[in-house]
Amino acid sequence: MFELIKTDKNSKARAGLLRTDHGEIETPIFMPVGTQGTVKAIDQRALKEIGAQIILGNTYHLYLRPGTEVLNEFAGLQNFMNWDKPLLTDSGGYQVFSLQDLRKIKEDGIEFKSHIDGSLHWFSPEKVVEIQQIIGSDIMMQLDECIHYPASFSDAKKAVGRSTRWAKASLDYFKESQDKHPKKQHLFAIGQGSEYKELRKISLEENCAFDFDGFAIGGLSVGEPTEIMYDIVDFSTDIIPQNKPRYLMGVGTPENILEAIERGVDMFDCVLPTRNARNGQLFTSNGKVNIKNSKYKFEKKPIDESICSWASNNFSLSYLRHLFISKEILGLQLSTYHNLAFYLWLTKTAREKILKGEFLAWKKEFLEKYGSKD
Repeated sequence: MFELIKTDKNSKARAGLLRTDHGEIETPIFMPVGTQGTVKAIDQRALKEIGAQIILGNTYHLYLRPGTEVLNEFAGLQNFMNWDKPLLTDSGGYQVFSLQDLRKIKEDGIEFKSHIDGSLHWFSPEKVVEIQQIIGSDIMMQLDECIHYPASFSDAKKAVGRSTRWAKASLDYFKESQDKHPKKQHLFAIGQGSEYKELRKISLEENCAFDFDGFAIGGLSVGEPTEIMYDIVDFSTDIIPQNKPRYLMGVGTPENILEAIERGVDMFDCVLPTRNARNGQLFTSNGKVNIKNSKYKFEKKPIDESICSWASNNFSLSYLRHLFISKEILGLQLSTYHNLAFYLWLTKTAREKILKGEFLAWKKEFLEKYGSKD
């Protein structure tokens, strides 16, 4: 599934290629988040225009709406939403983590109440794989237990043990059932352990002993200091085999992504570019722009001349500010289009610089220029 093409000679940054039935994915890659079968405020045609190679769906939300019956009728989410490129689905474990008042964790799975109507549901490792098989994702994730930061060593250890058992159960069910599904799918394990390297080592080494297609670093970007996150990422990528893709879940800012690429991560997802876009914050090659700021009232410059995209190059900051002040929906659409184009440009450029042997110099130059514009 994964081909490592080049590793930067001065860091752990790497360029690779992921192969799926719906196409190849050049890494490092940023994956726009389409929780409910849609990336908010942007359509599928526009996602292709800006170079999205893969998007995310969410098992928890898709299970509740539209439901497995609908997805089964359409032979998968890609047909349902008219997306013919690769799709990754997370396991729903993070949503259960974030909805802690509505769930009860047991040794063999998670009982939870729907946040929509309060109905009772059950997620076991096997059922989560089954749901993702119905969704038809090219890459699916095991059910895991993500815990809050800070967490005690004891609580983190219990979560690691449970997640590892669930990983094995997920893989066993996947191997037994995959012949029933005509589509080739891939299953990733998730490393947990909070800030404790001893637990991270146990989690990843036990998962790596199994025959997973890739490995994710989970349980980060949940409130821990940035330095701890970088340290755990660096530690984790030393354990994950070189010939397997590495996915840092739910991270993050442009700085986070570049620092993680330097530490050997291949795949990223985060709601930040779309969520912040809808709140009027733009990510540009010159730094962040808070478009509602009055200083942009007469600004004729485009959003970002460095990014080759329709929204970035064809609309002035003044016009975009007008759209937000006037509460026009187009403002949300254009800002989302731009922010995702920026994130995809960032990882694409990082890949190009890795292949040329110029990654660290470019990263340093970019971050010095990036700063805070506002």
